[in-house]
Amino acid sequence: MSFKDLKLNRPILRAIAEMNYDEPTPVQEMTIPLVLEKKDIIVSAQTGTGKTAAFALPILQQLFDRQDATNQAKTVKALIISPTRELAIQIADNFKAYSQYTNLTTALVFGGTSVEPQVESLKKGVDILVATPGRLLDLHKQDVINLDYVETLVLDEADLMLDMGFIDDVKKIERLCPKDKQVMLFSATMPYKVTQLASAILKDPETVKAAPISSAADNVQQLLYYVPKPKKIELCLHLLRNTIKGNIIIFRRTKYGVDKLEQTLLRNNYKAESLHGDKSQSERQQAYNNFKNKEAAILIATDVAARGLDIDQLDAVINFDLPNVPETYVHRIGRTGRAGNFGKSYSFCSADEKPYLASIQKMLFTKLEVEEDHPYPLDPQAKPIVHKKKGSKHKKGRKSEASKKNKKRWYK
Repeated sequence: MSFKDLKLNRPILRAIAEMNYDEPTPVQEMTIPLVLEKKDIIVSAQTGTGKTAAFALPILQQLFDRQDATNQAKTVKALIISPTRELAIQIADNFKAYSQYTNLTTALVFGGTSVEPQVESLKKGVDILVATPGRLLDLHKQDVINLDYVETLVLDEADLMLDMGFIDDVKKIERLCPKDKQVMLFSATMPYKVTQLASAILKDPETVKAAPISSAADNVQQLLYYVPKPKKIELCLHLLRNTIKGNIIIFRRTKYGVDKLEQTLLRNNYKAESLHGDKSQSERQQAYNNFKNKEAAILIATDVAARGLDIDQLDAVINFDLPNVPETYVHRIGRTGRAGNFGKSYSFCSADEKPYLASIQKMLFTKLEVEEDHPYPLDPQAKPIVHKKKGSKHKKGRKSEASKKNKKRWYK
């Protein structure tokens, strides 16, 4: 199938041809016709499957006939909600690229940065609005954004949105839009909470499943290293010196862990950048740009910060900490081995992470390839390190010197 077969307009076809899109991906092929039929849809698809184009192209097609309204007369007709700023920026950039030969306008609003430029862009009139939940509700409260004319609502990365605690915001946004809108929900995984949200806000939805969850791993060689927790940094440096080359993302579970590893790598003369939720928007954008432009070879990130990042030709992924949610492992390693290329993932497993490993292998229906030839092997009998809370250094029932001397106190 070609994009022409999907009955898209010439200006849109011209834009995607210039972006070297040859033929639709499976998720685009399945989703675009349903969107054009004005159906509500639930799409289960991971990053890298082309899902942004799957909703952006038909939305632009639907709005094409009304593209020539004067800017002041334009109202928000398509609203796309994204959990993170980085993802929102990428979605808005895609909309602008696909619509470059139309008069349709796209605006972007997200938190962590100055509100004035965003207000100015909204005042000019927009057809498509891409937003993070918090900033959208703030601007709606200030009467800067009017959602009365929304015809299409897209919830992207719904599972991450709920993980980040946005469920109430999402429900509120949905209620602020007209009742007869078209709703699309995109989610990499479909936990119960996402299914519950979908049944509450979608009407007779069609379901699209793009590629089984384990297929993301098909082009990735997955290597497993058993290593004591205190030796993970040494193992990481060893592999960077001797084995792993090129562009690498290293995943850590916590912001503190990301910062600590970044400092270690910088001290060892590696060009590294880091991403996590405590960094300002400008810092995150700078780190992302430096890595994408290959000014830094290593990006250290938490899962939330890295979700949805669009990075081509990633050579390897290091799971410095194994994730406690098995689907997250698939998202991580799916960053490499994309678009027909092959990649590698290196996972470090300490004694306390063995239950996480068992869950991952159970979901993948396979055992990861164990690499035993390294300097920091884990004793197979090693037990998880238990951190005991230190008690008081004083013995129980300790009496003060005053008590011992039976001195009278001034208080009772």
